[in-house]
Amino acid sequence: MYVLELEKPVAALRSKIEELRALMDAGNLESGSEIAKLEAKAKQLEEEIFKNLDNWDKTQLARHPFRPCTLDFVQHCTKDFQELHGDRHFRDDPSIVGGFCRIDGTRFMLIGHQRGRTTTENVHRNFGMPHPEGYRKALRLMKLAEKFGVPILTLIDTKGAYPGLGAEERGQSEAIAVNLREMAGLTVPVICVVIGEGGSGGALALGVGNRVLMLEHSIYSVISPEGCASILFGDSSRAQEAARSLKYVAKDLLKLKVIDGFVPEPVGGAHAKPEEALDSLKKAVLKHLGQLEKLSAEQLIQGRYEKFRQMGVFAESV
Repeated sequence: MYVLELEKPVAALRSKIEELRALMDAGNLESGSEIAKLEAKAKQLEEEIFKNLDNWDKTQLARHPFRPCTLDFVQHCTKDFQELHGDRHFRDDPSIVGGFCRIDGTRFMLIGHQRGRTTTENVHRNFGMPHPEGYRKALRLMKLAEKFGVPILTLIDTKGAYPGLGAEERGQSEAIAVNLREMAGLTVPVICVVIGEGGSGGALALGVGNRVLMLEHSIYSVISPEGCASILFGDSSRAQEAARSLKYVAKDLLKLKVIDGFVPEPVGGAHAKPEEALDSLKKAVLKHLGQLEKLSAEQLIQGRYEKFRQMGVFAESV
């Protein structure tokens, strides 16, 4: 079990409940009334905790190793997924997965960051940090979707693009920049969802969409709280302090019009009830696609352009 600090009070109660159930099954406890009381208390406590999450709490939830990932969405919400590989220049990058699929009968090109859960998976997926060939693969798939008039869904979950020497030598920043430019001009609907951690240009390279959504406890920022603390305080251990100042959680980004909405998560977080969270995400994606399908190619491009041009615009007052 991987238990976050904020989850420990509830986890302790549930552990006690399991102990009492074991006693009851063994015939050493005659009544289940005490279990019922503890279950009610655990539920109430969990609701109170998740009503009062701060930015650091949400950061921990966004990084939870058992949070639903792109391939979880593929398995639970899609049919006929056909993964496509390679950038046609260098190699296939397993930190980005993509391919055609159907969601409730609607055809999509699905592209997303993919982390691992075990050490072996994380090494294979490079901890969800793409190389430039990953972004070139993503762009190749987007262009393929455009050719066949298929809407695009991207799932964002990365600390950022991989900053290694080889990645820089093969044009990491150029690959990200090209994706930003080309996504802005796609003639099909583009829906982007931050499902975990959306970090810097590595996230934005899959994030130029007509609709940008977030799971409720995800984060989306130009820099991690650790990186922010290193710059502001010269001490990455002050990340929790930096997190309080960063406007990178869904409710703040919605107010700033960086995102268009967020998908509520079940009490306990998406990792606690992944199927429920994924069902809500699928419903939101289909709802927004229904709105975008009514627009022409020119309207999709113009709407995307205006959406991103207005970010950061402000009016001075005397």
